[in-house]
Amino acid sequence: MKMHRVLLHSYRTAMAAPFHLVLLPRTPWRTLYSSSTHQQQQHQHKQEPHVKPSPIGSPSRVQKLIASQSDPLLAKEIFDLASLQPNFKHSYSSFHILILKLGWARQFSLMQDLLMRLKSEQYSINPSLFSDIIEIYGEANLPDQALKTFHSMLQFHSKPLPKHLNRLLQLLVSHRNYIRPAFDLFKSAHRYGVSPDTKSYNILMSAFCFNGDLSIAYNLFNQMFKRDVAPDVESYRILMQGLCRKSQVNRAVDLLEDMLNKGYVPDALSYTTLLNSLCRKKKLKEAYKLLCRMKVKGCNPDIVHYNTVILGFCREGRGLDACKVLEDMPSNGCSPNLMSYGTLVSGLCDQGLYDEAKNYVEEMLSKGFSPHFSVFHALINGFCNVGKLEEACEVLGEMLRHGEAPHTETWVAIIPRICEVDKLVRMENIFDEALKLEITPNTRLVEAGIGLEEYVIRKVRDKSRKA
Repeated sequence: MKMHRVLLHSYRTAMAAPFHLVLLPRTPWRTLYSSSTHQQQQHQHKQEPHVKPSPIGSPSRVQKLIASQSDPLLAKEIFDLASLQPNFKHSYSSFHILILKLGWARQFSLMQDLLMRLKSEQYSINPSLFSDIIEIYGEANLPDQALKTFHSMLQFHSKPLPKHLNRLLQLLVSHRNYIRPAFDLFKSAHRYGVSPDTKSYNILMSAFCFNGDLSIAYNLFNQMFKRDVAPDVESYRILMQGLCRKSQVNRAVDLLEDMLNKGYVPDALSYTTLLNSLCRKKKLKEAYKLLCRMKVKGCNPDIVHYNTVILGFCREGRGLDACKVLEDMPSNGCSPNLMSYGTLVSGLCDQGLYDEAKNYVEEMLSKGFSPHFSVFHALINGFCNVGKLEEACEVLGEMLRHGEAPHTETWVAIIPRICEVDKLVRMENIFDEALKLEITPNTRLVEAGIGLEEYVIRKVRDKSRKA
């Protein structure tokens, strides 16, 4: 009883509607209450007994109170208390809200009890409730319960919709052991009055491709045409990705042609998949042709497409071809980014094309890009290896002027070579700039300065011998 009083007090506090007290003018009671009036009122009281309003409030107010509770178990107590009131009937929304609260709190037994009560009291159930319950079981990693929920929908006189089927399929295929049960559900969906749509096919095709069952995915794709289910761009892309994973890039390109012939416009991700696969298979000529065709076929190449081809050329030691790709970018409305330049400079350095790489580093800096220290290191080390110390010093100077801290390996690469020639005076300005930088574990000048120390000692000894 104590709990009931607390809850009733909570109801009255939360749900009591504001009201205005109207004070009438004071009138002598004799005037108001004549004997005849008094008798008439007594008669009315006998004929029409007064019915006290429920202290709980209306169903809509109870619904609001339940919705406002952060504790699902307290919301359930309020729901149960309201149910005890004479002639009180909960709204469907109260059931729906409370079922979700209990479900997300993983109070599955209480949730199922309410669901069965909905059925026994013959409420008209919104199909979205089952979508939410399937989602809840999915988050709880309970695919069997989600499947059971779908199977029970007809018992609640609620016909499954494609969205229910698709949500359940997504849940099932996310578990490797449930791909076959998902396929069985897909094949038996008509028994529940629902027909798989394009998304249904895509979900299963993607699952089988990812699982390596490319033949089943292809059969599903062909079934779509037989059953008047129109594939979409995603359907083609899923198969392309599956083929590329199996290194069947030629078949993937053929599928692209089929797609174009049927009037589909491939999306950016479809082209990315093909370009990446062509480059990995060293089919760089085909990749470049495809890149050039994209705009004509209705899909403007973006930075990802260009960078994919640039990387492909650089991996195969074709840095000058990569330069051509980069030079094409502005005319197609796409500007090179930090990755474009970084990949190209590294590729040119790998080929020993240091002068060309230096030009692109200067272009990067002029556009406000801050190259990674590895880009500078590759160029400085390359110039040092071919004896171009002047150029190496210029790059180092640019690096320091832009506030970039050279890595220890960069100092180790350049300082011994500087020490081999008598150019300490020329380097004074550079070392002054270097000393302005914050000393970090990657800028340990003391370690790199060993070469300078040896140089000074050598110079002192030379002078002593001459003396």
